[in-house]
Amino acid sequence: MFTQFAIAGIGAPELLIILAIVLVLFGGKKLPELSRSIGQSMRELRKGLKDSGDDKKAQSKDSKQE
Repeated sequence: MFTQFAIAGIGAPELLIILAIVLVLFGGKKLPELSRSIGQSMRELRKGLKDSGDDKKAQSKDSKQE
């Protein structure tokens, strides 16, 4: 009946239990703030990884030109 999620074999019932525990720990008011801060952190991480990759490409271009 329930399908398996691709994330570490977590099924729907386990995911619901985890979400319920998070709701109890942080409360209803804190969840939007928590998810917003996680989203901002992920954006900054991706931006940093992209900038790092661009820097490496620029360095390899410079070394090839020399």
